[in-house]
Amino acid sequence: MSIEIDGNVSGPIPEVLYGPRKQVVLSDPTEENRDMALRKFNKTLLAGAMTVALAGTMAACSSGGNTGTEESGSSTEGGGDAAAEGQVYYLNFKPEQADAWVALGEAYEQETGVPVTVQTAASGTYASVLKSEMAKSNPPTIFQVNGPVGLATWKDYGADLKDTPLYEHLQDKNMALGGADGEILAIPYVIETYGLIYNKALMANYIEQPFAVVKNVDEINNFETLKAVAESIQEHKDELGMKGAFTSSGFDASSDWRFKTHLANLPLYYELKDVDIEGQPESIEGTYMENYKNIFDLYINNSTVEPSTLAGKTMEDATAEFALGEAMFLQNGTWAYGDLSAAGMPDEDLGMLPIYIGAEGEENQGLTTGSENYWMINKNVSEADQKASIDFLSWAITSDTGRESLTNEMGFVTPFDSFEGYESTNPLIIADNESRAAGKDSVAWFFTMMPSDEWKNGVGQALLSYAQGTGDWDGVKSAYVDNWAKEVELVKANSGDEG
Repeated sequence: MSIEIDGNVSGPIPEVLYGPRKQVVLSDPTEENRDMALRKFNKTLLAGAMTVALAGTMAACSSGGNTGTEESGSSTEGGGDAAAEGQVYYLNFKPEQADAWVALGEAYEQETGVPVTVQTAASGTYASVLKSEMAKSNPPTIFQVNGPVGLATWKDYGADLKDTPLYEHLQDKNMALGGADGEILAIPYVIETYGLIYNKALMANYIEQPFAVVKNVDEINNFETLKAVAESIQEHKDELGMKGAFTSSGFDASSDWRFKTHLANLPLYYELKDVDIEGQPESIEGTYMENYKNIFDLYINNSTVEPSTLAGKTMEDATAEFALGEAMFLQNGTWAYGDLSAAGMPDEDLGMLPIYIGAEGEENQGLTTGSENYWMINKNVSEADQKASIDFLSWAITSDTGRESLTNEMGFVTPFDSFEGYESTNPLIIADNESRAAGKDSVAWFFTMMPSDEWKNGVGQALLSYAQGTGDWDGVKSAYVDNWAKEVELVKANSGDEG
């Protein structure tokens, strides 16, 4: 079998399309067993990639006609019917949920007969993959943007979603992104949270040691305390049976977004909060660049690996280190629960702390919560495909099958009013709920205002050079501050926006 990947060309799925990831249980932290487990881990990843290639191929092959399955009989919204026309091509942004989206598409196709193809871009490649796929003869019917900056690029492709169940079920209508004429072009579908995931069992053991600098994890509520804890763990790592306080801060494309985007959000959040600005600023001052440096230094100098090795370290490396108990802290988010759980981490061992950078008043800072995941329907495909796509997503947020998948398989907290009774059991989401219930101030996702992927890549390259000793912090500051204004101007010029 083959899949159409480029207009009239048929062949294998491109490397940039990401396959579903499988995990093996990594329970024995000995070097021999770790190596064995990682070999199994990598073999399973390859098998997973082959599986998604086959699944994508089969889905693509089926898209040429109705599969003739039985009528849905569904009482949910959307859902289509056996005689429905149109097809769905969903270009998914989130590799962590690639398996679950493929399975959900297959369930919908079996229930309605409407062909569904799900493909997922590899981490860090979505913008380029989307641009490439949109240029083809059979482009995505559902795609994603990361917020107002992404919408500015793709607004001319967005169908008006105002009269759809997606908008009707959105609890806070202000979360939707609109166009100049009042149309609704993009709707968020998941609220996510990130911070410092920590191992509760290892933390409890650390606190019992005579060298511990805290007696309760709640005492870690500012950068100075986090720094003292991390450095004492690093100093006594052999006694604790660990390799470092933090997992590797890898700069492979699967991992660098954690530092050039998510960590970079913290100094941006505090700077924009100080000036009370709304919307994307034309330029920034870099007020909290020294704080950015302090937290990054803490990560790379108290780690499982030497800074000189970070260029090749991946997200899978960091996840494996954390699951094996080699490190106390892992910067990641609620979406990591599936991988950590599959790797053998029990729910009761998973907690999450805010990322502290030394900002004034951070003792009441909460976790970093928001969304960069907005669904758009491609208005340039046929009306039948647009309707089929809206029906599929409507079914996903209202049917038992869809709600079960989004809540418990994908681990999402959604912004829709149709999920009553589908509360998540993800311990990282529960940690966020507890933080907000305690009155902590959540940090907003201002990185959706970052000018472009080119800006992020420049920051990432400067961070890696700094970590490896081939660059200095002034290089990071220049990439962060100076390139901001340049990229904002360039993006506006390319989009024809003179404002």
